[in-house]
Amino acid sequence: MDPTGSPLNPLEQALHAARARVLADLIAGQVAEADVVSLVEDSVVQRRWWVEQWPEGAGFVAGLVAQDVQDAILERHGRWPLCPVCSSGDPHALEVEPELGPDPHWVCHQAGVKISPVGALGSATGTHPPS
Repeated sequence: MDPTGSPLNPLEQALHAARARVLADLIAGQVAEADVVSLVEDSVVQRRWWVEQWPEGAGFVAGLVAQDVQDAILERHGRWPLCPVCSSGDPHALEVEPELGPDPHWVCHQAGVKISPVGALGSATGTHPPS
């Protein structure tokens, strides 16, 4: 429901779910500082316009927000999220797959493995947000 008590329309539901999933991953990665959370909000604002133009893409929003935030973090802070499975070599970031599609996952291309769905990174890294 929105603040007025009305049920959210499907587009707003998709945006709220995307925000929640990416925030959960940021919390799991212990990088949910105020400036990083602002990056999520910026992406949601931009993706709201996108999904209003293409409502059929509502199921793709979580992956797109995750990619937007990942790109913005790279520009300001460095790679995120770092791969939790590769222990040798240079640290590298996970990538979102599919780039444009439903059911986005974090994957490690170097190891060729799917790590976790977007929003469940804590279960893959053993760091869960406080209940």
